[in-house]
Amino acid sequence: MRDYLFNTEKIKYVKGDKPNVDCILCAVRDRLPEIKSLEIFRSEKSIIIINLYPFNPGHLMIYPIRHIENFTDLMDEEALEIHQLTQKSLCILKKEFNPSGFNIGYNLGKGSGASISHIHQHIVPRFENEVGFLDVLAGSRIFVVDPVDMMKRLKKRF
Repeated sequence: MRDYLFNTEKIKYVKGDKPNVDCILCAVRDRLPEIKSLEIFRSEKSIIIINLYPFNPGHLMIYPIRHIENFTDLMDEEALEIHQLTQKSLCILKKEFNPSGFNIGYNLGKGSGASISHIHQHIVPRFENEVGFLDVLAGSRIFVVDPVDMMKRLKKRF
């Protein structure tokens, strides 16, 4: 396995350097050719993608296919499927990356740090001793794999 120094450059995205689409998650859903898709799984009601700006190896996002901006608009069937895909994702991520824990959750609204209005759940694998000197000094993280490689590896398991 090869190591990568991967600077996520998310600050550009946060400051507005984004694809010119109404909703990035709907653009992934619609498979628009100008959008970089890191989709690893699609069902009738939900999609799982690798986060383009991952916090850690295996950082996934699960979201409903239907464009929803308010968590309370999520239908029971969609919520159940997202829950089931979360369980499946945890099993797969444990096998693939062997994390020591996970953060799972939604960022709802701009005040929470959400940069995409289409609701989506994050699953972030966590590893012991993951903060290093590059995190602090250079704002970079060392990943064992890049996001595209993560997508390929996890797509096989799904």
